[in-house]
Amino acid sequence: MPALLLFVMLTACAATPQDLSGKMFTFPQETNTASVMLNISTQNLNAVTVCLRSFTDLNRPHSLFSLATPSFYNGFLIFKEPAADTVAFYVNNNEVQYVLDYELNVWHSVCSTWDAESGLGQLWFNGKPSVRRFVSESHISQPIVFLGQEQDSYGGNFDNKQSFVGMMTEVHMWNYVLSPCEIQNYVDNLNFTPGNVLNWRALAFEITGRVLIENRQLTCH
Repeated sequence: MPALLLFVMLTACAATPQDLSGKMFTFPQETNTASVMLNISTQNLNAVTVCLRSFTDLNRPHSLFSLATPSFYNGFLIFKEPAADTVAFYVNNNEVQYVLDYELNVWHSVCSTWDAESGLGQLWFNGKPSVRRFVSESHISQPIVFLGQEQDSYGGNFDNKQSFVGMMTEVHMWNYVLSPCEIQNYVDNLNFTPGNVLNWRALAFEITGRVLIENRQLTCH
């Protein structure tokens, strides 16, 4: 097996955090099994920022980031809706939708922020902010996080027609709302503070099914 390629057919675990700098998760086919569970120790969240980069050719609904709790299966969900260019953002099963320029076969940077004190959420797409909208004032408790699948129950009940097919990289999560400048630094690949809940440079995760860890593809100029 090539040193730079990890091909996983059965469940694999990176119990010790790994530095995935320069790497990406590749989800190469539609399935209701292939997933990456991200291990987090935080049990209660009163604010969240999630940032990630994704690349896909899917024009059907698919999950970009799925956090569930025992009470809410859409605890913190970023989800591409069936309508063209529409991305939904959920907190504790409450939904807001945004119309974006969701172009296929290009890398996108997506960040979502929320805090319970105001109840407001916001989506940043390729560095462009959306309107801040009310979504939830309830805190997030006992979260479990998956990439590649959308949880319709706590930790499972995956639907292959909601699965992600493509590549994903640089997933970070913070327990506070990032400033606009920090988000822009992330988008522009500049120096930024890594996530203190999920850190791509020190990520503990469990892979199930056909998921690959590859070198990130960079455009040559």
